[in-house]
Amino acid sequence: MTQGIQQQAFPGAQLLVAKQGKIIFHQYYGYHTYDSIQKVALNDIYDLASVTKIIGPLPALMKLYEEGKLDLDIPFSTYWRPWRHLKDKKNITLRELLAHQSGLQPYIIFLNEVLRGNHLKKRFARSRISRRFPNEAYPGIFINRRFKKKVYRMISRSKVNDKKEYLYSGLASLIYPELIENLSGIPYTTYLQSQFFTPLGCNTLGYLPAKKEFKNNIVPTEVDTLFRKELTKDWVHDENAALLGGISGNAGLFATAKDLAIFMQMYMQKGVYASKRYFKEETVNTFIKVQYPENGNRRGLGFDKPLLGNDTLDLKEAYPAPQVSSESFGHAGFTGTFVWADPQNKLVFIFLSNRVYPSRTHSNIYNLNIRTELQQVFYKAQKTTN
Repeated sequence: MTQGIQQQAFPGAQLLVAKQGKIIFHQYYGYHTYDSIQKVALNDIYDLASVTKIIGPLPALMKLYEEGKLDLDIPFSTYWRPWRHLKDKKNITLRELLAHQSGLQPYIIFLNEVLRGNHLKKRFARSRISRRFPNEAYPGIFINRRFKKKVYRMISRSKVNDKKEYLYSGLASLIYPELIENLSGIPYTTYLQSQFFTPLGCNTLGYLPAKKEFKNNIVPTEVDTLFRKELTKDWVHDENAALLGGISGNAGLFATAKDLAIFMQMYMQKGVYASKRYFKEETVNTFIKVQYPENGNRRGLGFDKPLLGNDTLDLKEAYPAPQVSSESFGHAGFTGTFVWADPQNKLVFIFLSNRVYPSRTHSNIYNLNIRTELQQVFYKAQKTTN
């Protein structure tokens, strides 16, 4: 951790490890920014970035699958009408989408549609809220309510690879919140809150933290020179999620380490937490299983998994730590977040940082392999104590 801070992998971070349902390690390091003014605290709230994918839309999709409202293997276009007559998308299944086996392209930068040079196009963005511009991307930036439909249209028009092979794509995650609303008949955030966040006691977990009266500090992310023109704080870092009003399936959730530990513990315990069942065991087992190993694809349904043959790799090549079990699962986030659960070893690992401060070009978190090395420390310690 000290090495990470010294080499500007991140200005500060925290690490929480739980073993057999008990927190055995929770420590903070460094500061919110390199000016060393605000120390990291254990109850700080972080922008989860892509960790959102397995804490937001995924549990809702799992619940709808369990209730028979979603089938993993019939065309996704059965549920998502815009794809019904698209030759390259009409037969893609939800299983393929969740396992990143669909051929969808990785990302579309929707910000390019909103910016003209250094300025926001008035057609899409205004400085005041109105009926036509209700979605707040950031204080003083309100997005046209029709922009969401433009996003869906651009996804529909995007190219699909002919070859079905592993290619990580965040595009379907932008669709899932509306799909969840359509199938459940409940607003997406209300559904998550009532089904999961509130009953689990995850009090900080949610979207739009700036709108809530938390006493906790929210850790800032990037000094944005292009879109927000200042240090992004209290609002989602990911521009695509921001343009959707901060509520998206690809990013937008914020939480403390403890709330994330609760959620991952529930997954690790195959759908049960504090004597309450959230999923059937077979549902969790279905989603955490590697789906297309024959294609060299390590992914579960929504969940990331260890590299195939990870236990044979040394620390530099492994992802995550080489000693994690093949049953283990989790996800990483662009802002410098990482969550992992290992049912075989009964270990939950939560790493939170703001590695995109002051700029997303800071990549030493990857170059130094910090998260993998930290995780391995606890597997080695476990081996020693056993």
